[in-house]
Amino acid sequence: MTALRLENVSKHFGAIHALNDVSMSLSAGEVVGLMGDNGAGKSTLVKIIAGNYPPSNGSIFIKERQTTFHRPIEARRHGIEIVYQDLALCDNLSAAVNVFLGRELTRGIGPLKILDYAAMNAAAARLFKDLRSETRPRDLVRQMSGGQRQAVAIARTRLSNPDIVLMDEPTAAISVRQVAEVLNLIRELRRHGIAVVLISHRMPDVFAVADRIIVLRRGNKVADKPTASTSPEEITGLITGAIERA
Repeated sequence: MTALRLENVSKHFGAIHALNDVSMSLSAGEVVGLMGDNGAGKSTLVKIIAGNYPPSNGSIFIKERQTTFHRPIEARRHGIEIVYQDLALCDNLSAAVNVFLGRELTRGIGPLKILDYAAMNAAAARLFKDLRSETRPRDLVRQMSGGQRQAVAIARTRLSNPDIVLMDEPTAAISVRQVAEVLNLIRELRRHGIAVVLISHRMPDVFAVADRIIVLRRGNKVADKPTASTSPEEITGLITGAIERA
């Protein structure tokens, strides 16, 4: 099933054309690597899918139904979650509380409510187990590795049972061991039938998990190829312009 389809999507900021007639599709359980140099339009494309920006032109289809997003919450209601590069976590809070941030579980009678930490810890533990992560619900985020922080951010997306997760540079500035942990988290999302769009500059990471690679250059889509049908050398050429189009 096609989880997402974009048709001729463009985005203009005044005289700046950030995206020009970009079309793409994303199937359930598919991981698509989105690559390109700085300023290629990757973040703009993802923010359009996530509801941060409306497209200047073009159409968005969710499960073959044409849709328009005016706010991120509308994209979330259609099963789209995003993990930003900075993760938006609170270092002074536990993993479980971060998972439920803004959607805290409470208990009490009538108008008197208190946070239900036990329920949040138990639910977060199930999410981490589901992701095959060793992250512990009660641990403070400031004590965590980069891979564990990614696990918290990804677990938070699972609360809404998303169909699509957008990930912005999840393996940037972390160790080799932590990169392997994050790539395994992406594989677990795929195993659960969740489609993933992975923005990354790290060629080995994209080739390790992506089923397909889309390359943007100066706002234009210049390639959309199965990973098995391309190579790091070709993708590098497409990113730099040494190869015009593939």
